[in-house]
Amino acid sequence: MWLSAPVLLSLLQALAVMGKRVAVNWDVGYVDIDRDGYGSRVAIGVNGALPIPPVMLTVGDTLALTVHNSLNQTTAIHAHGLFQKGTNYMDGAAMVTQCGIPPGDQFTYEYVVGQAGTFWLHGHDRHQNAEGLRTPLVVYDRGKPPVKYDEDMLLSLEDWYTETFAERERVTLDPSLPFPPPHREGFGLINGINGNLTKPMHFRPGSTYRLRLVSMSSTRWFQFSFPGHVLHVIEADGQYTEPLEVDGVDIAPGQRYSVLVTAHSTSSFNYRYNVTMYASFIPDEPGLSPRIFIGDVIYKQGAPFVQTGSYNDSFRWARDINLHALDKEPALPVDRSLELVIGRSLYSTGQNLDHFNNITFSYPLTPALYSALSMGDMATDKRVYGPQAHPIVLKHNEVIELVIHNPEVVLHPLHLHGHAFQITEYGPTRPFIPSNATAVPVVKNSGVPAKRDTVVILPSHYVKLRFRADNPGVWMLHCHMDIHFAMGLALTFIEAPDVLQRTQNVPVEMLKMCAKQGIKTTGNAAGNHGLDLTGLPPAPTIVTRED
Repeated sequence: MWLSAPVLLSLLQALAVMGKRVAVNWDVGYVDIDRDGYGSRVAIGVNGALPIPPVMLTVGDTLALTVHNSLNQTTAIHAHGLFQKGTNYMDGAAMVTQCGIPPGDQFTYEYVVGQAGTFWLHGHDRHQNAEGLRTPLVVYDRGKPPVKYDEDMLLSLEDWYTETFAERERVTLDPSLPFPPPHREGFGLINGINGNLTKPMHFRPGSTYRLRLVSMSSTRWFQFSFPGHVLHVIEADGQYTEPLEVDGVDIAPGQRYSVLVTAHSTSSFNYRYNVTMYASFIPDEPGLSPRIFIGDVIYKQGAPFVQTGSYNDSFRWARDINLHALDKEPALPVDRSLELVIGRSLYSTGQNLDHFNNITFSYPLTPALYSALSMGDMATDKRVYGPQAHPIVLKHNEVIELVIHNPEVVLHPLHLHGHAFQITEYGPTRPFIPSNATAVPVVKNSGVPAKRDTVVILPSHYVKLRFRADNPGVWMLHCHMDIHFAMGLALTFIEAPDVLQRTQNVPVEMLKMCAKQGIKTTGNAAGNHGLDLTGLPPAPTIVTRED
């Protein structure tokens, strides 16, 4: 069920009275570390270490995350999946909702957390999450959760590479180098360490466990299964679902699931879970892609392990189109439908770039949120945000249907800030689907669609998503494969800027961070008045479209 902004803000204020202030201090800096057994490299950690400890809260708590920047570049922290109702300026998207925290400075992100579920905190500046700046954020229900279980367990899943993301980005975007660049196989980390060395889980006979699965991956997908046990999905991306029995969960970058597992009644045997890291868009290479990790589940020390089989055609993977929201919210009636087509083209810069509707994303010179707050009546004119930001202006409380087509041969996990959307339909993306492709049916959610914030669009498919524009602010929609994000697969929703101007004010400390960097905090995308975009780099144009 969606709540109006005033009602939700009142609810958050009431929760804050019950909650506590949780102070977390991060000194974000460089660390030299070997995370995968393939040698040390420079990464980004917190307080001199990796992995970063998970942050645990209860609904109604106030998170006070103080970030000191010991890097030689700006940084910003996004709470992935939190709506930031009334606090858009705390969303942590650098040059969209804030200026990055300058080197040597610090800033405290402080806000009431009004959602229960499984989320994560990560760098949202220069793709620093891919360098290690990421950790789970778990928000427990205040009181009894809507589903019964005995214990919580957390499995965070990461891909890791011998090269830094900056190097991978360079070889992808350098016009003088061959495109596409060579594939990097990467390695899998479970709970922050080599996936082959993860500590075992311990089960008590007859107990029910909630396993929270968090993909903090920058490129690869993960599959989780637990042979010999039944899994029930109860959460997708911080949204409770009706329990759905499955054999395994396929998790894209940015996605989260919770599954319930009930232990067997005896401790006669121990078991193993499977985690497979893979990428469907590159050729298999034995031992490198996919990579398979096996974790122990101990019922009794010394008990024999049950030998289990592998996947087969009858294996039931969780599909979000088959999930149903626990709150039984029906599909929203659509006020406006927007069609987006994903593509990749050679641009006038000499680079192969990704785009929605032929527009490849780049950042404005003034954060888009600050333009929305300072441009008065002109804030509803998309031109003030610059064409490169691909701004789409939404009216307050209108129900938006996104029809997103992916005619490419690569799948994309798309993440929406500030909202969870209903997933109402998948299907073949005609007329873009190749004539020789295998026919696939249209699949619609029956009755009550699931809600989540990160959705996978398969090659040659479309998806229909619906959400209510009830959260005034500037919110990104972008691919959560970081290299695709870096190639421009992003846009910005400018949501109810008229309401935003009446209800939110950016903290002075955030404006000071901009001033230290010479970044304007008023005006259009170029920091100028009206529609004068002088100084904003020109948008590149398409030279050749990729087939």
